[in-house]
Amino acid sequence: MIGTTLTEIRDHIESLASDNGEYYLVCARYGDRPVPASELRFETRATARAAAQATTQYRQALRRYDPQLPYYDIVVCQAVGVQTRCARIEAHPDSQSTYSAALTEPVVNRSSLSGRELVEFCHRVAAAVFETLSEHSYDGVESAIMDAYFAHAEELADPDGLCIRLLESMAVELADRLDPSDQVAFLSAAAERLEHEPRDVTDSPTRSSEAQSVDESLSALQDIGLFRRSAQTIDTETMDGQITELVVELSGYVLRPHDGRLPLLPIALTVHRCAEAWVPTRMNASDDGQHIAFRSVKDAGTLDRSGQVFAPEVC
Repeated sequence: MIGTTLTEIRDHIESLASDNGEYYLVCARYGDRPVPASELRFETRATARAAAQATTQYRQALRRYDPQLPYYDIVVCQAVGVQTRCARIEAHPDSQSTYSAALTEPVVNRSSLSGRELVEFCHRVAAAVFETLSEHSYDGVESAIMDAYFAHAEELADPDGLCIRLLESMAVELADRLDPSDQVAFLSAAAERLEHEPRDVTDSPTRSSEAQSVDESLSALQDIGLFRRSAQTIDTETMDGQITELVVELSGYVLRPHDGRLPLLPIALTVHRCAEAWVPTRMNASDDGQHIAFRSVKDAGTLDRSGQVFAPEVC
């Protein structure tokens, strides 16, 4: 029996995966890899079909929290060198599509690929947060996020813009309702659930892959249009001795400040997945954008300086 919570369904899907499998799941219309199976491979076509059914169940459950989650026609593909073969999963589509025939290759609208990647990333972040809220029984935070989401939905007709607003609401509510130590613990738990978007489906990583570098992670976010940025690591003298900080300069960030605070949720989750498990500790604004300093969670004193991890005040 699969179970009914997001975490239970994800665990079931991951139990079907194999590091050496040739089969993977995609959306037949757009070629997107569906959460929560975007990083997974499967040993046999039958196993991949079972994963497709569970992925559909997961996305139906997630849609209760994130109504704008895209509907996908999930297909199983087999990687054979540089070639792939796809087979339609007729019995368990993730949409109300009325395709009359199987598709041999994913159909991708290249003109809107970047925009769709940003929206899909936002939904992956939302999935990781809602899973973590459910797993740790943060019912009050979950309710507050949903209330804010529906308030935005009454004012905003654009579903893609609504997805951005959802992340902003998440960041603010997490910052307001969790103390700093709980925010860092939540950050670690949610970052563990956040999926990267594989760039090459014939050589996609799995959850056992080594962590991406900071530059790789930030470049991926820049490529999908979340922001423009530069980053550097510097050594800083403190009362605790010399520590290393990661300083990220942002401009063109698509999430908006709220009451003098900047929602950092998608950046914080992504950077925390890197080897040093970076945590935001301070932020300054300038005419050119925002300067965000991160310290490794492994360094002494980081937790004392973490403050509001998800939506720090703009100084």
